[in-house]
Amino acid sequence: MDLIYTLEDIKIAANWLLNNIKEATCLAFYGEMGVGKTTLINQVCKELGAASNFSSPTFSIINEYVTMDNNTIYHIDLYRLKDEMEVIAAGVEDCMFSGCYCFVEWPERAAGLFPINHVKCHLTILDVNTRKLSIIM
Repeated sequence: MDLIYTLEDIKIAANWLLNNIKEATCLAFYGEMGVGKTTLINQVCKELGAASNFSSPTFSIINEYVTMDNNTIYHIDLYRLKDEMEVIAAGVEDCMFSGCYCFVEWPERAAGLFPINHVKCHLTILDVNTRKLSIIM
């Protein structure tokens, strides 16, 4: 399934994603640097009711947000990790299998660790303002 959107449509894109992932809670976000993975994930977290100051977890590896319903959301960025052993040591597996929403950037670093029912979200730059979001379940 594909959706083409602009930054002005980011709320629509976030809701489209949430409406199309069925029961999945672990989502892997693929795309080049600057494609908008963090921006989309932050909007998805807002749509889920998280009321935090969102930031990229590039240096912290894992950001944890709490929704107004007291549910936990994990936003993970594996960019700085070298391999699956470092991912395991960082505690990422616990988040991915927690049953809570878990959004992972740079999932290539831990391809073999994801739950079998995770969703692959591929973001592609179409032009300066336009992105394509493809989801594979």
